[in-house]
Amino acid sequence: MNKKSLLYLLIILGLFAIGYVVFFKKDKSKVSGGDSKAKPTMLTAEAIVVTPNEFDNVLSLSGTIDADEKLEVRSEVSGRVDKIYFSEGQRISQGQILVKINDIELQAQLKQAQTSNQLTSENERRAKLLLAKGAISQEEYDVASAAFKTSQAQIQLVQAQISKTTITAPFGGTIGLRNVSPGTIISPTTLIANLVKDNRVKVTFSVPEKYSSQLKTNSQVEFTVSNNARTFAASIYAIEPEVALATRTMTVRAYAPNPDGKLIVGSYANVLLPLNDSVNAISIPTEAIVPVQDGKNVFVLESGKAKQVSVETGSRTEKDIVVLSGLKKGDTVLTTGVLSLKDGAAVKVTLKK
Repeated sequence: MNKKSLLYLLIILGLFAIGYVVFFKKDKSKVSGGDSKAKPTMLTAEAIVVTPNEFDNVLSLSGTIDADEKLEVRSEVSGRVDKIYFSEGQRISQGQILVKINDIELQAQLKQAQTSNQLTSENERRAKLLLAKGAISQEEYDVASAAFKTSQAQIQLVQAQISKTTITAPFGGTIGLRNVSPGTIISPTTLIANLVKDNRVKVTFSVPEKYSSQLKTNSQVEFTVSNNARTFAASIYAIEPEVALATRTMTVRAYAPNPDGKLIVGSYANVLLPLNDSVNAISIPTEAIVPVQDGKNVFVLESGKAKQVSVETGSRTEKDIVVLSGLKKGDTVLTTGVLSLKDGAAVKVTLKK
C-alpha cells in the first residue's frame, strides 16, 4: 500500500471515529437528559369540605316553549292569489282577512245556479197550484219540488266555495313570513304563512315516573330561558295520563303569560318543579361536576391524590347543584381544574372558605 492510499484510509477512519463519538455523546445526553428531568409538577386545585344541609327539593327539567295556538295558513281551494292583506311579522286580530283568491269562475257559477233556481221555484209554485186542483199527480209535483230543492242546494254549494276563497285568521296572533305573492297559483298543499298565538305560551316538559304522584294541575312552576335572565312563572294545566315507555316519563304542560312577547316559541326552557318533600343532601359548585357517558362524577381528595367518585345529582341553581348520593360529610371535593385531573393524580389543594 502506497503512502497516498494509507493517507486516505486514515482520513476515512478518522471521520468514522469522529461521527461515532458525536453520535454516542448525543445519545448519551438524551438518556442522561431523560433521567435528569424534574419530576412532574404537582397539580394544584381548589376544594371544599362538604357538609349535608336540608334543601327544598326542586327538580330541574328540560322543557320547550310552545305556542298557545299555532296554524299553518293554507287555502281550502285552488286558485290565483288576488290580494294579500297582511305584512310579515304583523299582529293579526281574529277574523281579519289574510288572503283573497280569485273567484270569478265561482261567481259565474253562482249566477247560473241562481237563474236555474228562479226557474225551478216558479215550476214548483205552478205544480203546487195544479196539484191542488187535481190537474197533476202527486208524483209530478214531487219531481218539480225536488228540482227546486236541488237548485237551492247548488246555490249553497257555490256560495260555500266562494267563501273559501277568502282566508281569515281563526284567532289573533303574530303572522310569520309569507311564501306566496299576488298572482301565485296556490292549492291546499301550499303553505302561505304561519300564524302563532303567543300572548300566552305553553311550557312542555317531561317528569320522571317516580315523581308522578306529586304532579297536580294548577301547581306553580318556575322556568328560565337562555335569551333572558328573568325567572318566569307558569301554572300546570294538563298532565299526560300515561307514562312514555321509552323514557319512563310523563309529559306535563303549563301556561305562562307572555304579554310582552319575551318568550319565543320553540326555545329551550329550564323548568324548576318544586316537590313536596325536602332533602338532606350536599350542595357543591356546578363546575365540580364531570359529565361522563353513564352519569356524573366528581373528584375528591384522598391521601393527597385525586379520586374519581360517581354521584347522583338533584336540583341545581345558577352556581350550585345538589348531590343526593356518592358523597359523605367531610369529603374534600375538588372544584377547579377537574377536566384536566386523572384518577390517582397527585394534587395540592387549597381549601375555599
